[in-house]
Amino acid sequence: MTLQEYDYARESPSKLAASCLLLALTMKNLGGWTPTLEYYSGYRSQDLHSLVKRLNFLLTYQPHDKLKAVRTKYSHRVFFEVAKVTPMDMLKLEEILKSC
Repeated sequence: MTLQEYDYARESPSKLAASCLLLALTMKNLGGWTPTLEYYSGYRSQDLHSLVKRLNFLLTYQPHDKLKAVRTKYSHRVFFEVAKVTPMDMLKLEEILKSC
């Protein structure tokens, strides 16, 4: 979804990927940012917090007239219906990130 959003063009691909992973782990309640993830990604959890919040905001307030093909594709069972996953409540996400 970020490919068509200019605000994310200035982010490094590795930081964007790490932030997406942290958001996914948080959304699915699969744990937080481990020392192993920090070591191999090169990012501390705190380095990713602002981008994670922006990504969740993008998921929460996505315009319905854009990216219909992407949403349709990733709503399919083959892609585990990830487009149908409910975004996190912003306040709950903030609390979880503070504890990381």
